[in-house]
Amino acid sequence: MNEAVVLTSERILEVTEDVLRRYGLAKATVVDVARALDVSHGSVYRHFPSKASLREAVAKRWLDRVSEPLEQIAAESGPAPVKLERWLRELVDAKYRRVSEDPEMFATYLTLAREACKVVRAHKEQLVVQVEQILSEGVEQGVFRIDDVKAAAGAIFDATSRFHHPAHADEWKDPARAARLDAVLTLVLRGLGAARS
Repeated sequence: MNEAVVLTSERILEVTEDVLRRYGLAKATVVDVARALDVSHGSVYRHFPSKASLREAVAKRWLDRVSEPLEQIAAESGPAPVKLERWLRELVDAKYRRVSEDPEMFATYLTLAREACKVVRAHKEQLVVQVEQILSEGVEQGVFRIDDVKAAAGAIFDATSRFHHPAHADEWKDPARAARLDAVLTLVLRGLGAARS
């Protein structure tokens, strides 16, 4: 074992993903992660005090990869209706890419996300705050008519969940999915007082 290696949390998470890919969630252990890193399992536990905390960190890392590009869209300047549609399409596309490009890892992450309820709840709250930010800008721009921006943001997230919530992943293969999403986005934007571009 190479205990002289400088071990970082990020490196452990990278290797944990590889181990999960190789062995699957049911069989992967902290010892497998340590072996792949060529360190003792105690070294891994110094960064993550339990198997559950390691798994929670892996789930958070995966969800962060979804939310980071969305955060960038929310922070951009521009017309709020265009930005909201782009944000929603990126959310939908990000989830679709993950399930279609690597269905086994998607299933693994879905299980991890179910275990890491706090992480998932924080992720959802972060996304709703991003929608809220876009809606507030739309109100300031005079293109959205909304009395309660926070409630509207939550409603939009919920109304589009069929297209981005992993529980609906089997439906995402439907060829009519794009047309259904277009119809929902048209309805959402009209409801906010904006015409689709």
